[in-house]
Amino acid sequence: MRSLENLQVLRSPMYRTSNPALNDSTFTIQDLVQEKMTIQGVAEKGFITLGVMLITGLSVFGLFVTGNLELAMMLSIVGWAAGLIFFFVMIFTGLSDNPIAVLTYAALQGLFLGGLTTMFEAFYPGIAIQAFVLTAGVFGTMLVTYRMGLIPVNDNTRIIVFSAMGGVFIIYMLTFILSFAGISIPYIHGSGPIGILFSVFVIGLGAYCLACDFDFIEHAVENGAPKSYEWRAVFGLLVTLVWIYLEMLRLLAKLQSRR
Repeated sequence: MRSLENLQVLRSPMYRTSNPALNDSTFTIQDLVQEKMTIQGVAEKGFITLGVMLITGLSVFGLFVTGNLELAMMLSIVGWAAGLIFFFVMIFTGLSDNPIAVLTYAALQGLFLGGLTTMFEAFYPGIAIQAFVLTAGVFGTMLVTYRMGLIPVNDNTRIIVFSAMGGVFIIYMLTFILSFAGISIPYIHGSGPIGILFSVFVIGLGAYCLACDFDFIEHAVENGAPKSYEWRAVFGLLVTLVWIYLEMLRLLAKLQSRR
């Protein structure tokens, strides 16, 4: 009876999150008899995952520095394409709690971010460390404010954020499709006030997604989620952090191009 009660709690509305990598659809009764999820476990796996992404990212950066531009670009493109496909596969097949899958996704993201960051750095020296520090700052700030209870996380705010994320995703897709025809969406991707405000808005959405991730992790631990969900939590945090870092790069590039 206790297992059934825990299963009902884990599937309750409080576990709904705006991050598609974190959802309650795969909680099962079998999960409830496994070893339980802990905050420490999430932290340890998070450091391992970030380490894998950092290693592959620095590897691509090293190829650029040593003049192996073609190989570096190829690996970066492979990381982007394979990472995007792998992201949807993990969400729709339930692989987001598989450690090999999560680490593979992290490695692919590292390849992509390593190449992209190097290109941004070539045009805007110092932008990489700035984006990294600011992304870490957003993470730390959101963690502290969430723990202090200053950020409301409920069904209403999740619906609003999820709807806004859908709109941003549509803009991203339109930008990608129109780019093949040489067409760009005006203002939003420029360095003018509208473009800068758009990037700030997107970073704000990403920051709130971190709060939703923290909320998911906290309540999952309190109610005895299975140990495998530590990897699911890490995957969700990784997706959010990569999103924030990418938009931080774009924002800093817009600001520096105005000088």
